[in-house]
Amino acid sequence: MPSPPSLFLAQLIQAGSDLFERLRERLVEFGVGRLRRASQRVARALAGGPRRVANVVGGNPHRRPRDRRLRVVDPARLTQKIRAALAPCRLGDWPTPLEPAPPALAGAVGVAALALKREDRSARRCGGNKVRGLEFLLAGAPPGTVFVTVGGTGSTHCLATAVHAAALSYRTVLAQFPQPDTPASRAVAAASAASAALVVRARSRATLPLALLSAWRGARALGGGPRRWIPGGGAHPRAVVGHLLAGLELAAQTRPLEPPDAIVLPLGTGGTAAGVALAVAALGWPTRVVAVRVAPLVVANRWRTMQLARGAARLLERHGILLPRATSPFPLEVVDGLGKGYGHPTAAGEAARRLAAEHGLVLDPTYGSKAFAFLVRRATWDVQRVVFWHTFGIP
Repeated sequence: MPSPPSLFLAQLIQAGSDLFERLRERLVEFGVGRLRRASQRVARALAGGPRRVANVVGGNPHRRPRDRRLRVVDPARLTQKIRAALAPCRLGDWPTPLEPAPPALAGAVGVAALALKREDRSARRCGGNKVRGLEFLLAGAPPGTVFVTVGGTGSTHCLATAVHAAALSYRTVLAQFPQPDTPASRAVAAASAASAALVVRARSRATLPLALLSAWRGARALGGGPRRWIPGGGAHPRAVVGHLLAGLELAAQTRPLEPPDAIVLPLGTGGTAAGVALAVAALGWPTRVVAVRVAPLVVANRWRTMQLARGAARLLERHGILLPRATSPFPLEVVDGLGKGYGHPTAAGEAARRLAAEHGLVLDPTYGSKAFAFLVRRATWDVQRVVFWHTFGIP
């Protein structure tokens, strides 16, 4: 993974990291990677005789097109192929449950059927949606590696990285910016400080680049192994593959002829939404993936989320795994739920949180409440079978 930027503006850190990663991938894909694949095709053709040679250089009517189905017909087999190719570590307890919400809660939000994808129960140590991506981001690191990442003081990504890296005998250094004080953010901040080797906190978002630089240098001072950068939120194509597997997992938990009308989830740095939407497209479902934006637009937007999804698809293709080409527009719709800012509770979110609590569902004010508020106010949306992606694992 690339080294972190040192002095970028705080709001551009995520976008800058993604840009460098995409440039690197495209250079490989259109340069050395293509030359290598071309030489391999020629070598196979020479070994296979005249017809195989003609297939490569052109002009043979017997050449078969690449087999790319319209949809995934065996999600379990595809999952096995992906895990075998990318070799993630094992951090979570899969599959996470898909539970029907109480009928009274479904009725309160005006849908016929509401199911909860319980990503909050993804791991005993520290649950939440981030575990999916960390299985791929932490895999294969040399002994003694120090991971460096960034997020708010209440970042579940920072917490999950510190906890699960420690479980694998790695260390984590966190650079964090302040976010509004809530019981949930305080609990996450305390747990992060207890699990990380070092936490560097910026006084404001404006000074986050300096905190990030201090964290990178602090990781070097810890010694014992190499440093590895993980983008904020774990927003990296490898992590997106983990969320793609979550979408394929959902396919095994729903009846084949009745995919949901919509999957509703919070949109922060985009990895979860990218992976779930990629799975929906590969499955050929007519499902809407509704991503409720809870972070600033520069980080949480449709373009960036789609780039993460495309990066994951290219990563799989480099490992010989072709996802079906979408025959319809990418099934991702972004709606705004940010309010005053990241981590700031909203009136609609707090009302949704209280409604959910009345029916035994605990939501956090930063992510889950704002996403669930969409269900409460979605008067113009024609959806009756909904899956709500419960991402927040309370420490």
